[in-house]
Amino acid sequence: MPKQNHTSYQDLYVGLNVQTPTLNGSDMRYINFDNAASTPPLRSVLTAVKEFSAYYSSVHRGSGFKSQLSTHVYEQARQITLKFVGADPNAHTCIFSKNTTESLNKLARRFPFTPQRDILLTTAMEHHSNDLPWRANPDVTVLHVETSPDGCLNMADYRSTLGEYGQRVALVAVSGASNVTGYLNPIHQMAEQAHAVGAQFAVDAAQLVPHRKIDMLSLDDPRHLDYVVLSGHKMYAPYGTGALIGRRDTFSRGAPDLVGGGTVSIVTLEDVTWAEPPERDEAGSPNVIGAVALAAAMKTLGEVGMDAVAAHETALTAYALERLVGVEGLEVYGDTDPARAGQRLGVIPVNLTGKSHYLVAAILGHEFGIGVRNGCFCAHPYLLKLMKVPEREADRVRQAILSGDRSDIPGLVRISFGLYNTRAEVDAVVEALQKIARDDYEGEYVQDIATGEFMPKGWEPNFGDWFRT
Repeated sequence: MPKQNHTSYQDLYVGLNVQTPTLNGSDMRYINFDNAASTPPLRSVLTAVKEFSAYYSSVHRGSGFKSQLSTHVYEQARQITLKFVGADPNAHTCIFSKNTTESLNKLARRFPFTPQRDILLTTAMEHHSNDLPWRANPDVTVLHVETSPDGCLNMADYRSTLGEYGQRVALVAVSGASNVTGYLNPIHQMAEQAHAVGAQFAVDAAQLVPHRKIDMLSLDDPRHLDYVVLSGHKMYAPYGTGALIGRRDTFSRGAPDLVGGGTVSIVTLEDVTWAEPPERDEAGSPNVIGAVALAAAMKTLGEVGMDAVAAHETALTAYALERLVGVEGLEVYGDTDPARAGQRLGVIPVNLTGKSHYLVAAILGHEFGIGVRNGCFCAHPYLLKLMKVPEREADRVRQAILSGDRSDIPGLVRISFGLYNTRAEVDAVVEALQKIARDDYEGEYVQDIATGEFMPKGWEPNFGDWFRT
């Protein structure tokens, strides 16, 4: 199918014109700049889910037409996922999961570490989901590659660590792109260096896959990726499915981490023979609807063209960096050069001098109808270093959190783009930040010490007026 040519991609999405309540009593069109957390559904995804729902049934071994069709569709979705990331269906398998976090936990439990190869090498910029699962294995030593002061990966430290520990490194697991600063890691270069010392290479692609083309390459290529993990909810398919795409030989051996229905070939009271991959690692009834949604999103992104996706978001990021400079007292973290926007994703963390990140995010939402995220973005060590928080201050904050006080946690306000965002929306958030910077906002805000969040005094929306379950 030919690539789609769009000057605006908004017609591809559902819910972009939703009106939301604001403090002054008027309804405003919602602007979503929280795409690094979750994304709205593509129209094609919603259509696919609605059309398939009439045929939905249990998959595998059912004799009825709906069951057979559901099985066919489910397995088609698996092949579409493999193709989307450039995997070889003979060498790789696609295991569906709930999300990236579940996939990384599965990989951490299933990867064949040995006493000789007992090191997992990751980085200090990782989301907790690509750090904590590895730490949970008492037989694995986790090492973290350092980051530079501006937040990018210190490649000299990466090469040095591989040189020092290479014969013990079993797996290198890194984010394809930071969910805090949007930095793109040179994953194929890093993979080649890992393979040179006999290690395998995994990519947390949750942030990367909706914005850049991924090619796992043949296992014969020294730059290949051994494992890629992703989430549908970050790529316009929020129906509860993610995927772990990895080496078939890894998942052909050993017992699954979750056992039960669907994971076995045969069971006696004395013994069990496990199924072949991927069924071995998909315990219970799978999320067929989620797989349909994920496949539909990948097909649409493929039709748009990932090069076109990257070009649109690069231009938008460059424009945002140019405009944000004009906000008095605004500090932008990470790479702030618009000329290098193509070397990063549209994830821009900021802070306003003298104003809590909690407060800025609250005002943007309650008075301007702009959704952002604030805090530490599940990457606490990375963010504290990026903000240059002294260790003594970090200790004080940890003690405050343990005592139930989150009112003064260091954090940032994150603006993150999706394919559908526009320059007009960037203008809107810049203008809102300018008003907040000069205290030109209406509400009196009260902070909840336990959560740190601010709410306008005497006002909150009645959510039941908007949607009821």
